[in-house]
Amino acid sequence: MSTVKSRVAFHTFGCKLNFSETSAMSRKLEENSFIPVSFNEEAEIYVIHGCTVTESADRKCRQAINKILRRSPDAFIVVAGCYAQLRHKEIATIPGVDLVLGTGEKYDIVKYLQNIEKRSKTEVHNCETDQIRLFNSSYSMGDRTRSFLKVQDGCNYNCSYCTIPKARGRSRNQPVSKCMDEANSIAEKGIKEIVLTGVNIGDFGRSTGESFLELLEGLVKVDGIERYRISSVEPDLLSDEIIEFAAHNRKIMPHFHLPLQSGNNRILGKMRRRYTREVFTSRVNKIRKEIPLAGIGADVITGFPGEGEEEFNDTYRFLENTDVSYLHVFSYSKRSGTPAAIMDEQVDKKVKNLRSKKLQALSEKKKMLFNNECKGTCVEILWESEEKPGLIAGFTGNYIRVFTKYQPALEGRISKHILRDIDENANFVV
Repeated sequence: MSTVKSRVAFHTFGCKLNFSETSAMSRKLEENSFIPVSFNEEAEIYVIHGCTVTESADRKCRQAINKILRRSPDAFIVVAGCYAQLRHKEIATIPGVDLVLGTGEKYDIVKYLQNIEKRSKTEVHNCETDQIRLFNSSYSMGDRTRSFLKVQDGCNYNCSYCTIPKARGRSRNQPVSKCMDEANSIAEKGIKEIVLTGVNIGDFGRSTGESFLELLEGLVKVDGIERYRISSVEPDLLSDEIIEFAAHNRKIMPHFHLPLQSGNNRILGKMRRRYTREVFTSRVNKIRKEIPLAGIGADVITGFPGEGEEEFNDTYRFLENTDVSYLHVFSYSKRSGTPAAIMDEQVDKKVKNLRSKKLQALSEKKKMLFNNECKGTCVEILWESEEKPGLIAGFTGNYIRVFTKYQPALEGRISKHILRDIDENANFVV
């Protein structure tokens, strides 16, 4: 069956990094006579770009496959990415899946789609993770507001609960100069904001002898991009110099996201994290000193093996007394093949859910306190698109969500406003 003019639809799960890579794959296909369409439209080819960070991520991928099969049983189905890298044997047993592409192979998707006749047996292309050495560049397009630019891939940290090093390989990156070239390409599309993404972006330079600070210093020289937003950075890799550079350069948004995971040092040790809670505190304090109204988010995992009431309460009190703006809360998810999966003292699911709700409530409290602190300040808002009937949403530099009356001309524009009125969901309305 000829692939010329075949329609292809992507469904992406997981992180911003996955979305940047999906966009790159879609562009390659479009350049080779495929027609990208929405996942909800009819297509000859459906690509599930999966995530496997949690058990629920695996489940959502399988549900998406089943949804396609019910709707379009004759469609050619591809499963790619981290889920395909780690669970290729399992995926190959799902009736109707035609092609499985691992972490390295997904970038050659055009080659693998030269024949899209339904397979009697699933075709699997999946090299060993330790053979994944190339850095495949990618950035997202199609959003008038921002682009996700992949600057780093892989991870050398091997935390005891995480499968990502097994799914993506060791830390690697492209040179600063190449990142600048891609930022220029994004700027030519009229996009105002770039979000820097990767698995462990603070480790940038591992394969080129450069540093994350040098990356920032290069990117701010690119004309046309007005805002750079740094995604998650490990506390031990967020140096004073990076914070100070962000404080003195208007293009670097005053917004940091730090993965804490636990506020108890014993649990951090069991997680094989490379810092203590004291290091985390020092980073928050340094940010507050240099940029008092910076938005600071924190990831936290609750219910890790060995987290009793004492350890959980220790984490809760630590977060309660730490000046962060919001939390991303995750319940620990057992991943086969990781050291944490076979640890003693696994936490009951009901207990994890209860602790998660407590932390989410704390996050809402933190968000309200931070927004009230920012009340009355003059900010620049990058407007996105109509989110609610008659309302357009946008974000300030320090990652406060703002709404205003919808006007088409606002989309993708930056405008100045004073933050005054907060709605019932703790969002500002201007």
